[in-house]
Amino acid sequence: MLFATIILVLLWLFQYVLLEAYYETMKCRDLDRAADTIEDSLDSDDYKSVVRDLALKNSLTIVVTDWSCNVVCYENTLGSYSIFENDILNNFNRYLYSLRNRLNDSGKDSISIKPRVSGNDDIQRIIHVTSEKDSGGKLYYIFIESSVEPIDATARIIKEQLTFITIILFELALIITVFLSNRITRPLTKLTESAEKFAKGDYDVRFDGNGYAEVKQLSDVLNTAGEEISKVASLRHDLIANVSHDLRTPLTIIKSYAEMIRDLSGDNPEKREEHLGVIIDEADRLSGLVNNILELSKLENSERTLVPEKFSLHEKMEQVLSRYTLLNENDGYNITFEKQEDVTCYCDIAAIEQVLYNLINNAVNYCGEDKTVIIKQINKDDCVRMEIIDHGEGIDEKLLPQIFDRYYRAPKAKRDVIGTGLGLSIVKTILHQHGFPFGVSSVVGEGSVFWFEMALSNDRENSK
Repeated sequence: MLFATIILVLLWLFQYVLLEAYYETMKCRDLDRAADTIEDSLDSDDYKSVVRDLALKNSLTIVVTDWSCNVVCYENTLGSYSIFENDILNNFNRYLYSLRNRLNDSGKDSISIKPRVSGNDDIQRIIHVTSEKDSGGKLYYIFIESSVEPIDATARIIKEQLTFITIILFELALIITVFLSNRITRPLTKLTESAEKFAKGDYDVRFDGNGYAEVKQLSDVLNTAGEEISKVASLRHDLIANVSHDLRTPLTIIKSYAEMIRDLSGDNPEKREEHLGVIIDEADRLSGLVNNILELSKLENSERTLVPEKFSLHEKMEQVLSRYTLLNENDGYNITFEKQEDVTCYCDIAAIEQVLYNLINNAVNYCGEDKTVIIKQINKDDCVRMEIIDHGEGIDEKLLPQIFDRYYRAPKAKRDVIGTGLGLSIVKTILHQHGFPFGVSSVVGEGSVFWFEMALSNDRENSK
């Protein structure tokens, strides 16, 4: 509506209010161009024919005089209607003198005046006066008279047309406004209704964004956000269930063995040591659970600052694998490191060490009956790729995008160790903070390969 109002104001301003002034300005501009044409022909022998052609083609009266207003050329196509021919004037030359003096007093090269013939208001004229010099420096004055057609009738026609245009345009603007507002607000209203349901906990609601591309884009974003929030709600439920189970089991064991020490094995050193060892192991499991939760919270809240350092990959792997010696010797596991040429890595040592532990522990928990876990080093030009391979049951391809989510655990997992599904989420967060690529590939019944890549130090001469 505002746009339509601006358009109408401009139409009324230029087509009605300023019409007469614009028409006169255009006339003066045409007369100025005619004077320039005459000036260009003053040096030629046929300048009089040029004056005659201009007067005939444009219905003008043209008078060319010398510096003292002596007429050198005169063409009149207005006949007795010309002011120069009007017998009301006392003297022809006197009128030319007055026009010349007005030009000289103005200090301009040309002037335009609009005189009226006394007693006849219907006669309207514009007289354009200019001074020009030929190539020899001789001064001439050019007086050009043109009629100004009355525009009252034209103005009335335009006013009537503008009135109709105003009515039609406002009606169209109103219709378009209602149509566009309905088209825009209808999908927004639906989105609002869906958002209200979503705010009340209905995570299955879908946002319908039919209409404009921006509304469709907004609905897609809201649907994505809804899916993520629904996933978080589901994961939160799983977390509560997992934590409850994982806390209940060791707490029950701790309580049971404490009661056994009190009631049965308190006086038997061998039994007491065995039962105390179980209590200590279960307490360690609880501590590990709490530490994982706290560690993930710190990582996601950026409370842990990475401190990149250079280190030898082979030396670090020896330290990591040393913690699994007893597992290899006592429990029959086969955890091996297939290494290539040693390289110097550049990253946060403690954080990457945690990534390695979490991935190896995950492989141990799912390695299958052969109890084999392979850590493979693959050197590349600008990085080193680490692969942790197990020969377990594998992971369904549909579940692969979820395994790095918080609290996720395989639905058929059967483990003697606790877990809340935080290990791989911690791996994901640490590698994201480093900007390192990572991923997983798996075949059901054959096992899984978890991998990540680490940046190398620019000081490559330290590599062995």
